[in-house]
Amino acid sequence: MKKFLFIFSLIGCFFFTLNAEAQVKETEKLIAASKNQITKNLNGWHKAAADADFKKYFGYMTKDAVFIGTDATENWDLKSFKKFSKPYFDEGKAWSFTPLERNIYVSLNRGIAWFDELLSTQMGICRGSGVMKMDGDSWKIQHYVLSIAIPNENVDEITKMKKEFDENLISALQKSEQ
Repeated sequence: MKKFLFIFSLIGCFFFTLNAEAQVKETEKLIAASKNQITKNLNGWHKAAADADFKKYFGYMTKDAVFIGTDATENWDLKSFKKFSKPYFDEGKAWSFTPLERNIYVSLNRGIAWFDELLSTQMGICRGSGVMKMDGDSWKIQHYVLSIAIPNENVDEITKMKKEFDENLISALQKSEQ
């Protein structure tokens, strides 16, 4: 009887291991497919801006999306960002961001992904980062942050250039908190 239980246990372990390996492979396939769709959607989003296609551009974003721009005062909900952006799109010259590199991380069980990307832009090299959410059957941008990449050797110079602006904004924000 002990021999039978031992052999049965070994067979069970063998099939459990096979099943676990199959699940890992399936998860890896789903993550790869998600990363492909996220890449396609981010590239489409950037292309829609370059083409000044307002409807398509905002179609890649969730209804509760947030866009944080390069200026410290730029923290827009979707409605505000649309209002800010509309004149640029209407003039046919929004912005053109070309990805240079991108990292994507996916949590399938939560239906979210996060990414960072280095971009070639009219402002030079910028860094974009954000969160994407599964919305129906498509990954959409829920939160995006755009930053101008400043070489470390230029930080002191840039800090001096923006000192007055920063001091005024800090003062205003601290007063509004009181």
